[in-house]
Amino acid sequence: MNARPKLVIGANGFLGSHVTRQLVAGGADVRAMVRPTADTRSIDDLAVTRFHGDIFDTATLHAAMDGCDDVYYCVVDTRAWLRDPSPLFRTNVEGLRNVLDVAKDADLHRFVFTSTYATVGRRRGRVATEDDPIRRTRLTPYVRSRVQAEDMVLRYASEFGLPAVAMCVSTTYGDGDWGRTPHGAFIAGAVFGKLPFLMRGIRLEVVGVDDAARALILAAEHGRTGERYLISERMMPLSEVVRIAADEAGVPPPRWSIPVPVLYGLGALGSLRAWFTGKDAELSLASVRMMRAEAEVDHGKAMRELGWHPRPVEESIREAARFWMKQQARKRNTTTAN
Repeated sequence: MNARPKLVIGANGFLGSHVTRQLVAGGADVRAMVRPTADTRSIDDLAVTRFHGDIFDTATLHAAMDGCDDVYYCVVDTRAWLRDPSPLFRTNVEGLRNVLDVAKDADLHRFVFTSTYATVGRRRGRVATEDDPIRRTRLTPYVRSRVQAEDMVLRYASEFGLPAVAMCVSTTYGDGDWGRTPHGAFIAGAVFGKLPFLMRGIRLEVVGVDDAARALILAAEHGRTGERYLISERMMPLSEVVRIAADEAGVPPPRWSIPVPVLYGLGALGSLRAWFTGKDAELSLASVRMMRAEAEVDHGKAMRELGWHPRPVEESIREAARFWMKQQARKRNTTTAN
């Protein structure tokens, strides 16, 4: 690897920690930028140089990027269910803009931006590629914030010469989900036997988090400035994700399943409850629409240009299940000891 340091912004997050671990394993000099209050269990065992600050801390950003080769940007607010979406735009758009203003003046080899496959235009009955533009009407606030973010990264590439690539990553599964991602909660629920039902008709594009991290590192080496790359292993029903996790844990999957119309009804109730109580509800009409807006995507460009070859995602789902089994065992042992 290049002798200059690599910087991971959001190094303690689910994807960011896996990028950090793979860079360290590859012998890189790694800098990790994390918030002062961040839970860093995912990287505490790694020999990295830490910079404490958030994405609005311009001075820390300058110091962290100084002399760096590649920057991996792994910060995102994924709370699609928020009644007030302003935090999504503050983090996903305004915070990113502050980072890009520093990055465009740094002597970088590559700026690898973690985007989402939700920014690609997907229509049922066809396989989407990076060339398919998204229809910008009736987007949820979360998707709108991610589209604006990706647009801004690519604009900085074209207008300021920032050597940036956008990685359109799908739903990630794997070990080390310390922050309990929304999609990881389904794995945890299956392992703990706390999922009340399966959801019929929900299909997700999925990828192992280790494979997604590897794609980001390959993009720094081989990606083309101003391009975006779809990073997904394949489409899988959410019910199958739950069944694989339950099988790994040796527990039965939920006995009952509900169809999509009932799921929409539950989402409507969640939205109504949120309106009355003033509290956010993770199961809402917006979150159901996010789960339903699915069509297959083609990761061939990442294979051809980056040399990316993901593992079957079932392996990563089983690794995720084992992670939650370990947490369950640790909690049980702690309770017994006390």
